[in-house]
Amino acid sequence: MSVTKRSGRREPVDLNKIVRAVTRTCDGLHAVDPMRVATRTISGLYDGASTRELDELSIRTAALLTAEEPEYGRLAARLLGNVIEKEVAGIEIHAFSQSVVRGHELGLINDRLLGFVQANARKLNDAIDDSLNTRFDYFGLRTLYDRYLLRHPTARTVIETPQQFFLRIACALSEDIGDALALYRRMAMLDYLPSSPTLFNAGTTHEQLSSCFLLDSPEDSLESIYKRYMDVAKLSKFSGGIGLGYTRIRSRGSLIRSTNGLSNGIVPWLKTLDASVAAVNQGGKRKGAACVYLEPWHADIEEFLELRDNTGDEARRTHNLNLANWIPDEFMRRVEADAEWSLFDPATLMKAGAPQLTDLYGEAFERAYAAAEAAGLAHKQVKARELYGRMMRTLAQTGNGWMNFKDKCNRASNQTLRADNVIHLSNLCTEILEVTSQDETAVCNLGSINLSHHVELFSEGLVHGEAGRFDFDKLAETVRLAVRQLDRVIDLNFYPIETARRANLRWRPVGLGTMGLQDVFFKLRLPFDSEAARRLSREIAESIYFHALSASNELAIEHGKHPSFGDTRAAHGELQFEAWGVVPAQAERWDGLRQRIAEHGLRNSLLIAIAPTATIASIAGCYECIEPQVSNLFKRETLSGDFLVVNRYLADELKQLGLWTPELRDRIKLAEGSIQGIAEIPELLRQVYRTVWEVPMRSLIDMAAERGAFIDQSQSLNLFIESPNIGQLSSMYMYAWKRGLKTTYYLRSRPATKIAKTTVGSAATAAPVSTGDAIACSLESPESCEACQ
Repeated sequence: MSVTKRSGRREPVDLNKIVRAVTRTCDGLHAVDPMRVATRTISGLYDGASTRELDELSIRTAALLTAEEPEYGRLAARLLGNVIEKEVAGIEIHAFSQSVVRGHELGLINDRLLGFVQANARKLNDAIDDSLNTRFDYFGLRTLYDRYLLRHPTARTVIETPQQFFLRIACALSEDIGDALALYRRMAMLDYLPSSPTLFNAGTTHEQLSSCFLLDSPEDSLESIYKRYMDVAKLSKFSGGIGLGYTRIRSRGSLIRSTNGLSNGIVPWLKTLDASVAAVNQGGKRKGAACVYLEPWHADIEEFLELRDNTGDEARRTHNLNLANWIPDEFMRRVEADAEWSLFDPATLMKAGAPQLTDLYGEAFERAYAAAEAAGLAHKQVKARELYGRMMRTLAQTGNGWMNFKDKCNRASNQTLRADNVIHLSNLCTEILEVTSQDETAVCNLGSINLSHHVELFSEGLVHGEAGRFDFDKLAETVRLAVRQLDRVIDLNFYPIETARRANLRWRPVGLGTMGLQDVFFKLRLPFDSEAARRLSREIAESIYFHALSASNELAIEHGKHPSFGDTRAAHGELQFEAWGVVPAQAERWDGLRQRIAEHGLRNSLLIAIAPTATIASIAGCYECIEPQVSNLFKRETLSGDFLVVNRYLADELKQLGLWTPELRDRIKLAEGSIQGIAEIPELLRQVYRTVWEVPMRSLIDMAAERGAFIDQSQSLNLFIESPNIGQLSSMYMYAWKRGLKTTYYLRSRPATKIAKTTVGSAATAAPVSTGDAIACSLESPESCEACQ
């Protein structure tokens, strides 16, 4: 037999070469057997097989063995790393500066980055540390290879290695060589990563680096509606996630004076938007995505809640749009009181000269709403609980129709000191809260700290007792570096529409978030809902907020405060935790910071937002966002393929106890990733390694509220119930509102066809979804509800 090399040349098969190639890659991986991978690769040989096919077979073989031994994931990543190096070397790129020059020749790299790299070529080439590639697991490196590394426009081969990629991003986001090398090291160590649009586009000819765009509702006119379609398409083209209000548009049955006809309401317009979002798919890098927000007093609210239903008229369904409710406190109070709720047509309110309800919050909204009711302007009235129950049914059936609380979002925002600065909506993932208007499209630039890399372990191999400590000094360094990078994005960014540029330069908001909180708890052997875990979560949030404000204050001294600083609460000495009635630890350091802010200002109006981090957490090899794990063993489906994910922390613990056997792995698989029914595993470990289905949702909400006092935007908070019913959901979201949460994200549930499992603690019980009694437990005592316990 012969094999076909990458050059096209054929040579006789040498089985020893295959064995040696796999064996060399296993250096330091003591739990893997290279012969298992090599033998499977050899079995796939045929006459004329390409070396690329054999490499891919080795990679897939190692990846499939991950469920048996997590170290095989590292082996698969190393094998893939070898393929990437061969691909780049095949086009005569051997240094970082060469990859940038080649990218510029191909029209991919901009002149600014080329000039920076050529001026510092020697230092930058010497900075590349390929040994850091060993930090990747297979899922992360495959994601990076398939979707992030620059590729030749026609040949589609990559023209940079992972380390060259990180250094390109660092150079593109830095003002000098020192900053570039510091940022490169932090990203290459996977301690911190910017968001996907920044990673996609930094240093390219179209540097759209921002993650989130929030557009106020179009005005109630044909011209304004179609202008919004174009705005959304331009933003989505360059990887932006879209949040869009629609509350200003007249409702179904409203008179159209110019034609003397009746409006079809918001649904047909959203159907058109749905098709546009699907069409502009960001060049195949990721799907176009948008979320539409509507306030519950709008007369089309009931039709809006049906847009994601799987049954009914397809002309009135929008399967590509996400839906979110923008809820005023008055609605929740009427739900609690089982009172009537009035629905209004925005056109009727405008014709009557009533205030625009969407531009009001708090007491001003309540007065205007009551006045509109008293004036007989309501389109119709419904029971508040019945509408709330319909919202819960939408959540239960689709996971969509997210509950976000308008008044808290506005009252606790640094940007809303003036009455004419109003937050009308959140973004695609409910973590961004910024003011919008017809003249300003809110923008946010995101990055996330990998908390799992900020833990100092005292000793390897501990199963019981104290395992380590969280490194707050390292966290402070990472925060300050990240804030500087995020602020730099504002000035470098390519703005697809003028209203986005105007808003971003005026307010200069950034969104620094976190990922890997679950990893921290695993490393320190803390149950997710333990008192120690809750305390640490709060301390981390407070530390990040403090150092982010400090860094922004330093930037203000260096470059000047943002133009709207005088219109913010911080300018008057009010910081985020005061809107929650919370007293921070170490009050004296906060007093000193407050004084420095009063003297020099802040470079950024907003600083903290915890995004979902699904993709960059995969690259970093940590758990997403602030969530508990979904399972100890599961398959993950992504645009890069299907990947088997194993809880490596649990596997290491069980190996030390001599319990990581094929029989036990099979039992975990049969239990769908749960270990709660395996008595051989010590009780402490069963508590630490619970899945999100076995952690009380009340704990997640409480932790979010405690963390929220130090988050000046918001956090993407998924909630999980295995088999949701209306009573559980109504109590859970009522509790979230009472705890002061600003926003919530998806409701996650398991397929109804799964067999019910016995778990420790309170598990949600299956029940038919019904809009019957929307309040199943005492609103005064949410602790009595299964979902909250």
